[in-house]
Amino acid sequence: MAQYFEVHPENPQPRLLKQAAQILHGGGIAAIPTDSSYALVCHLDDKTAAENMRRIRGVDDKHHLTLLCRDLSELAGYARVDNRQYRLLKLATPGPFTFILQATKEVPRRVSHPSRRTIGLRVPDHAVTQALLDAFGEPLLATTFIPPGESEPLNDPQQIRERFEKQLHAIVDAGACTMQPTTVVDLSGEAAVLVRLGRGAPAALGL
Repeated sequence: MAQYFEVHPENPQPRLLKQAAQILHGGGIAAIPTDSSYALVCHLDDKTAAENMRRIRGVDDKHHLTLLCRDLSELAGYARVDNRQYRLLKLATPGPFTFILQATKEVPRRVSHPSRRTIGLRVPDHAVTQALLDAFGEPLLATTFIPPGESEPLNDPQQIRERFEKQLHAIVDAGACTMQPTTVVDLSGEAAVLVRLGRGAPAALGL
């Protein structure tokens, strides 16, 4: 049964986010708000939690999971970033963009793409997400909270509670988010490729 944390969307209570972070450190899965929609998150190094998160989301190991990072310097510890890629990342972070990059050895092989060894990374522009990342102390493994068989992400924490309370360990309620997923840009090749158009404007990257 999920613990439910109601927090202020701009000035979240540190005590509540610390409790949510402890649940995540203990192998829990949480639904949290971001600058695009609600997301499922868990500890990067917890194999069982990552498998359960994929099951709730209804995706296989070829689906790119994303690392939520506090800033670009943290992101660079989990992805190989050259000068060209860094310039593009700087233009769009923090913000509603997910970037596909070559993973470093810091990323467990089981959560990167099985054949390409890539991972999605992003720096969210949301006060609650950033405060939770600070409380957690490291990046969180995440995926947009789109229920199996559906096409729209969830943005109402009360609805998440009604439908998924028994499958989650924590729900962080900061009110409704937008319902647009992130814009996904693949930076793992020679040129930037727009994979999915979402909330982030590709023009910010010259795409």
